[in-house]
Amino acid sequence: MKLKGKVALVLGASKPGNMGQVIAQRLVDEGARVVVSGRNMEELRKFAARSHKMHPIACDVTVKKDIEQLARGCTDHFGTPDIAVNASGWAHASPFCDISEEDLLTMLNVQFKGPFQFLQVLVDTMRHRGGSIINISSVTATVLSENYASYMGTKAGIDHVVRAVANEFGKYGIRANSVSPALTDTPMTEGVFQNAALVEFFTNCFPLGRLGTSEDIAAAVAWLAHDECFMTGQNLQVNGGITLRGLPSSEQRLEAMRNNHSL
Repeated sequence: MKLKGKVALVLGASKPGNMGQVIAQRLVDEGARVVVSGRNMEELRKFAARSHKMHPIACDVTVKKDIEQLARGCTDHFGTPDIAVNASGWAHASPFCDISEEDLLTMLNVQFKGPFQFLQVLVDTMRHRGGSIINISSVTATVLSENYASYMGTKAGIDHVVRAVANEFGKYGIRANSVSPALTDTPMTEGVFQNAALVEFFTNCFPLGRLGTSEDIAAAVAWLAHDECFMTGQNLQVNGGITLRGLPSSEQRLEAMRNNHSL
């Protein structure tokens, strides 16, 4: 109950069992009252019905007016947010030269413009009382992986913006940090986890000998949200040490998939 009395909002929590929902549940378990948000209001209502400490508000991260309404709605229902988490994202894979202008603009909107505006709105909301802003990034912002150039670039770019926010608004008691998972079993990655050989191959790449879970990320978020956390402008690599070795190449992944089909 380290977050008892705190108000939080979590954007990107409208898919069953996704990272945003796991984070929101962890914050509730720690005592916070949490506004859960995303584009699917029906799913948000179902999820929020689990606890009187959760309240759903629809929001599209690419629309600044939606983010402003989210912040106002949180303030009206529970109070001014002390904690704000952006867990929205889009994992699109494509060879570098095949990335279309349409896909590139979508990636920029979802993973750069949207999070940038999220930071703008929450900084303005928290300016008078401070708080903790947390963006869910990716290990690929640090360790490269083929066919994810637009994804990696936008994640790395917003990580740097988080640092800029931390530097500029620390004087208002605002902390801004990001958390970088690696391969995690979520609805976004369910296709990978259907291939047992590929999962085993990835698992062997991690120094800690297992893949990460959404609960691992939620635990890091809960720590960053707490007042005892004297940290800002940092990126937490919560990914089992994969940055020590690097991600496997596409050729290695294909070989693992072929091995699975030959079983």
